[in-house]
Amino acid sequence: MSLKEKAVSGILWSLWQQLSGKLVGFCISIFLARILEPAEFGLIAMLALFIAIGNTLLDSGLTASLIRTTDANDRDLSTIFYFNLIGSVILYGILFLGAPLIASFYNQPLLKAVVRVYGLILILNAFFGVQSTLLVKDMKFRKQTNIQVPAAIGGGVLGIVLAKMGYGVWSLVWMGLCTAFLSTAMHWIYSKWRPSLVFDKECFNKHFNFGYKMTLSGILDTVYQNIYLIIIGKYFSAVQLGFYSRADSISQLPIGNISAAVNKVTYPMFAEISHDVVQLKNVYKKLMQQVLFWNAPVLIFLCVVAEPLFRFLLTDKWLPSVPYFKILCISGIMYPLHAYNLNVLKVLGKSALFLKLEIVKKLLSVVGILSFISFGIYGLLYFQLFFNFVAYYINSIYSGKLIFYPVKEQVEDILPILLLAGSIGVGCYFLDLLLAHLFTPDLVRIAIIAICYTSLYYAFSLLIKLTAISDFKQLILKK
Repeated sequence: MSLKEKAVSGILWSLWQQLSGKLVGFCISIFLARILEPAEFGLIAMLALFIAIGNTLLDSGLTASLIRTTDANDRDLSTIFYFNLIGSVILYGILFLGAPLIASFYNQPLLKAVVRVYGLILILNAFFGVQSTLLVKDMKFRKQTNIQVPAAIGGGVLGIVLAKMGYGVWSLVWMGLCTAFLSTAMHWIYSKWRPSLVFDKECFNKHFNFGYKMTLSGILDTVYQNIYLIIIGKYFSAVQLGFYSRADSISQLPIGNISAAVNKVTYPMFAEISHDVVQLKNVYKKLMQQVLFWNAPVLIFLCVVAEPLFRFLLTDKWLPSVPYFKILCISGIMYPLHAYNLNVLKVLGKSALFLKLEIVKKLLSVVGILSFISFGIYGLLYFQLFFNFVAYYINSIYSGKLIFYPVKEQVEDILPILLLAGSIGVGCYFLDLLLAHLFTPDLVRIAIIAICYTSLYYAFSLLIKLTAISDFKQLILKK
């Protein structure tokens, strides 16, 4: 199979894996949102940072090193497996002991018990980290789908049953643990690899020397991605955090799926062609245009239909999430491009530069957040929107130099897509206002806007001959 065919197949299966799992999770969350209160989602959102940091410490650096190592053997795999497992137990111990401090920080006494139970997810996840990495390395996304979907369904069913029985926030806790347990079991069933009783210090040092910088970068990024949850949880109510977290989770459905699907493929694929800068640039350019071609219109469409969408799916009690959701959708348009710029640095072995850029961006972000916090949640969200474009600019400067693809040339390649998606979005926004004035039912409003937006976007893409659509025909439709 050629690199092109491997990339297309990998992206399609990776996207299906992401979409199938996330769609199942999304449907489950809709049922839960109708049963539970926003404050109960807010309590779980307060723990997002701690669980995410734990997973980053276990997953970010050493597993990335495994993917880029073409001759990884059983000693490499077993060494990282035991490191992850021991590390997860230590991290859980820290979380267990720190539970009273977390509860005190948020002024939520219930969090003490919730943290100590929910934190067990870290240990469960450590049991399948290497198996999952091997599936990504070999681009076996079909198997990942066969693991992720049943695990999400099993955990979701338990969560819905417990929510209906009145367990409140604990229904979300046990849902997360059940999903992690099922995922662990199924990874061991589907993966033929088993750890040997070996821990090789030389192997560990080899992966650690590359991976620790990636891990530090991952922690910085994780803190940044969750810093809004911390601030809103600390300075505002659990209810407001629940509204924000719901808006963020729905906006992440397209952002996270498209970004994660392509990112899983681009890193091992970029690693294969890292010796050829010209080919690396061409592949990066096509991927960047393709992702933006699909990501931008989806997010702008969701922004336009946000109000009828939330009312139809979640009922009126979640309508305060709508303004947050609109800003997050626009903010997320550029987000997937960050990952591809950073993947270029990783496959070229520039982990030190990667870490420096992450430190600079996060310091700038913290200064901005501290400056805008006095303007409330909206001040924070508008700063997030602004900084996403700044972060893309910073990333693209350095990756662009390495593959001879300067920022100006990158912007020229993506600007037509942004202008087209935005212009059609403005037109559909006024159409939606008219439909609302005519008291059109929510589902009908969404359907009309979807048809109009899709038709116009496709027609004008053909009319102005966007490079992305011709590449799509060649790559996917083979025309």
